[in-house]
Amino acid sequence: MARPTPQSVRRIACIGTGLMGGGWAVHFLAHGYDVVVQDPDPGAEAKLRRLIGRAWPALKSFGVARGATPKRLQFTTSLAEAVEGADFIQESAPERIPIKIKLLAEIDRLARPDVVVSSSTSGFIMSDIYGECRRQARMVVGHPFNPPYLMPLVEVGGGPKTSKDAIDWACRFYERTNMYALKMDVEVPGFIANRLQQALWYEALHMLADGQATVEQLDAALCEGPGLRWAMMGHFMLLHLAGGEGGIDHALAHFGSASDDSGYTHVSKPKMTPKLVEEIRSGVKRLVGRRSYGDLVRWRDANLVGFRKTLAQTKTKAKAKRRVSRTRKPPSKARRR
Repeated sequence: MARPTPQSVRRIACIGTGLMGGGWAVHFLAHGYDVVVQDPDPGAEAKLRRLIGRAWPALKSFGVARGATPKRLQFTTSLAEAVEGADFIQESAPERIPIKIKLLAEIDRLARPDVVVSSSTSGFIMSDIYGECRRQARMVVGHPFNPPYLMPLVEVGGGPKTSKDAIDWACRFYERTNMYALKMDVEVPGFIANRLQQALWYEALHMLADGQATVEQLDAALCEGPGLRWAMMGHFMLLHLAGGEGGIDHALAHFGSASDDSGYTHVSKPKMTPKLVEEIRSGVKRLVGRRSYGDLVRWRDANLVGFRKTLAQTKTKAKAKRRVSRTRKPPSKARRR
């Protein structure tokens, strides 16, 4: 049986209704798909519909596909019923290896043999969890970020027995739903973005435990500082701009000593070998393309102005709402009775 093309997908099965599973269901509904959700928990459907109700207004303001509606959701406790007729399957079960192994094997047994099965696992590599599947070639990782219906990144990869075709198919499909499919060339424990997050998280915990900063200071340091820039560029592009007109070459020469262990961070630093320096230089040049330093500065500044205006507006509205709630008179005793 031939695998459906990414553009011919009509029915999607979402297995699990946690934050990720429910978020995936909302995302696919917003893009006009028929979505069948499976969860054995008898209270899962009510929880899922509450999630959809909370998320849908924001999605409508952002823009949903023609014909998209929560009415295209179907809920079932039966795994067989969920995967029957599905053109794509997104598994989002709890993060426990025995559960993942058993569930993926059961999905593999019940689903059409041509359908790609994607796991939302946030840290397990596919080699850890597809061992009991007969059709390992179609098993991929599709790791999203919360909430999947608004966060565009999905990290896509597979195990040694996953076919390149299945990974490429999943990337093309996710991209059709306006996601940024980050294809991993090799199996990376924890994936790429989670590894970066983990290092930052551990450093924050060390500073908190050592009494060097408070929770409020640590969060403000990111939200009011590098977090605004990270919305449009990562460390390597930032280093390029830090080099001024000389770009990445000047930055590497100027900040070269920063590669030595300064002793103030708990994260170990790799040795800046000539090979690593060249990897950085060539990679940044690919990122920059034909854009000049001036082009990049104007792009960065325009985005920062937009971000700060939006954040200022939402903060002003939140303060006004708090003032109204404080000044509103409580009901009289008679009315309370």
